[in-house]
Amino acid sequence: MDSLTQIVLGAAVGEAVLGKKVGNKAMLYGAIAGTIPDFDTFASHFTDTVTAIELHRGFTHSLIFSICFASIFGWLIHKIEHKNVASIKDWSWLMFWGFVTHPLLDAHTTWGTQLFWPFDLRIAYKNIFVIDPLYTLPFLIFLLLAFFSKKGTQKRTNYNHLGLIISSIYMLITIGLKGYTYFKFKEALNTQKIDYSAIETKPTPFNSFLWTANIDTKNAYLIGDYSIFDTQPILFKSYPKNHHLLGELAYNDKIKRLKNISNNWFTISKNNDTLTFNDLRFGILPSNTNTTTFAFSYSLIQSNDDIIVTEIPKNRKQAKQLVTILWDRIWGN
Repeated sequence: MDSLTQIVLGAAVGEAVLGKKVGNKAMLYGAIAGTIPDFDTFASHFTDTVTAIELHRGFTHSLIFSICFASIFGWLIHKIEHKNVASIKDWSWLMFWGFVTHPLLDAHTTWGTQLFWPFDLRIAYKNIFVIDPLYTLPFLIFLLLAFFSKKGTQKRTNYNHLGLIISSIYMLITIGLKGYTYFKFKEALNTQKIDYSAIETKPTPFNSFLWTANIDTKNAYLIGDYSIFDTQPILFKSYPKNHHLLGELAYNDKIKRLKNISNNWFTISKNNDTLTFNDLRFGILPSNTNTTTFAFSYSLIQSNDDIIVTEIPKNRKQAKQLVTILWDRIWGN
């Protein structure tokens, strides 16, 4: 999830674990704990693009990290807060729950998380978008109400618990919506007599009402969307795989790793002499034009005996159009 959501979750967990003893400092250190796992994003400054993608939501999002580093940070905080009544064990327990709830939340997104690192297993339930105001804002409101309540009072505890409960209920609702829309997509595929081998569904940006599906067919991927307010049949648009364009590059180590990262949901496009690897897991960016822009694409440039992989920057103008287009589409076709 986004940084604000992880800060809110970490602060609420910190309050639940140690708020009665240390008050708002529990929220402060909980928020810090909720942020630390995402420090792996700095890997992009020190390594190549493919390795940075592999490292993201890897070790720092694992159970091993949570267990091993909770006591280290607990000891450090105890040194800083030595005048406080909380013990090393208290601070370590707070940091553990702040660390471990971060990847548990991330597991619900499309990117997923390597909770059981070093095993090559990325858990991704794909039932919530990485930024969802309906999850974060009510959670934040109750956290602020708790923050401004007196330490140790039942009212403060109730506010914090309500934030945790309401956000958890919303998460359960998104899981239910994922199941509902999944069967809607399958029903449409059967009605249209489309032969497919796999289907993957996920919510579109910033909401849980409009969902999109990737459909694997023999020579192409189909992408369709469905809003819970739709009254018209689901339409699927075809995107040729073009995997053959890779040629011998298909055996290159970086290309193999990109395939693994994308779970083989990818297309290849060619512009002049440059090949582009399009990761379909995150779908396409809605646009008012006929141009197709995938959320994540990587240019493949051959340099001597190696391949230079570079993420293609997002178009800011197109990003601004996204909210308007999504808002109109959410309310039905």
